[in-house]
Amino acid sequence: MDTMAQRFALLEPDITVYGPQDDTIRPAVVFFHGCGGMRPHVHLYAQAVALTGVRAYVVDSFKPRGWDRNFAVSLICTGAVLQGYERAGDVLSALYGLQQSGRVDMDKVILCGFSHGGWSIMDLMTSPLTKAGNVKIADPDPALVDRLSGLYLVYPYINFPARTNTSQWRHKPKTFAVIAKKDHLTPARHSQKIFNKLKAQGVDVTTLELDASHAFDEEDNKGLVMKYDPDVMQTSLEALLTFTIQRFGLTGVPSERAAV
Repeated sequence: MDTMAQRFALLEPDITVYGPQDDTIRPAVVFFHGCGGMRPHVHLYAQAVALTGVRAYVVDSFKPRGWDRNFAVSLICTGAVLQGYERAGDVLSALYGLQQSGRVDMDKVILCGFSHGGWSIMDLMTSPLTKAGNVKIADPDPALVDRLSGLYLVYPYINFPARTNTSQWRHKPKTFAVIAKKDHLTPARHSQKIFNKLKAQGVDVTTLELDASHAFDEEDNKGLVMKYDPDVMQTSLEALLTFTIQRFGLTGVPSERAAV
């Protein structure tokens, strides 16, 4: 079982950082890709966020483990390997690494997850993080999660066996969720049911329903089940920028600079 330091050491070589490359302590947005692995749109979101003056960290959970896209689609997207609760250890350890860097204001951190990344973030919220073995980490630290400024979840996977279906959130940062009305993996009705349940638990949740499929921001998706929609992606991206600016108290950036 990894410690947070060991897990971060695994991930660090494949973390891409956008934004100011100085040593000034700044807010940060941390991105976690979907089950198919790293895709170009994740970097586009991160690059746009960096225009606000914060740092954006894009975490690749698969490359450090030697997993390619074929492996990911065959075994991770089917739930056979690295389910959300296990990958939640990556999310926690990334927070540990940011804290150790001394370059991030840990009270101004937003986690952003797409599909499986959103599942992993949400599963992290269900764990007490008080015992060795929580989220498969030997030395979990709940304080890292309790200091979060917010969560931004894009078509998060919340179907079986996501733990939010059956467990309450132990940690309750302000949450913004983008729901795809035509999502075939987690129907929009189920997503709204889950987020309404979280609201009843005291989580401050805002949802944005968009007329799109799952993975609407992946250019390669041209089918009937998953279809790329640049206009919908722009709406999602602008919502992330607004959420970031509001949560961090920033002055904002001209809208044309955020265009993808």
